[in-house]
Amino acid sequence: MLKKLQAMTLKLRQTLTSTTMTESAKGAAPAPKSGSKDPMHGMTLEMIIVQLEQQFGWEELGRRIKIKCFTDEPSVASSLKFLRRTPWARQKVEALYIRSKRPTKKA
Repeated sequence: MLKKLQAMTLKLRQTLTSTTMTESAKGAAPAPKSGSKDPMHGMTLEMIIVQLEQQFGWEELGRRIKIKCFTDEPSVASSLKFLRRTPWARQKVEALYIRSKRPTKKA
């Protein structure tokens, strides 16, 4: 009985291994998508600041959101420090990020 069980286990392992290798060789099993429609999903505050700075620049960020960390000697580090301690400012930055990621409506 033990030999029979071992033989079945070995056969099952071989089947699973060959199936997995075949699927990975074909590239048939892509990584599952998160399915989240939240634009903030997986984004850190640092990633948001960097993307906004690249898109708008510090001067434009300071014009859109009037906070010193964007107008007086701006940097990612100073912005992170301020925004982590100031919920109202962080909300404004996150709202700007969400607005900037929306597809533009063509008239």
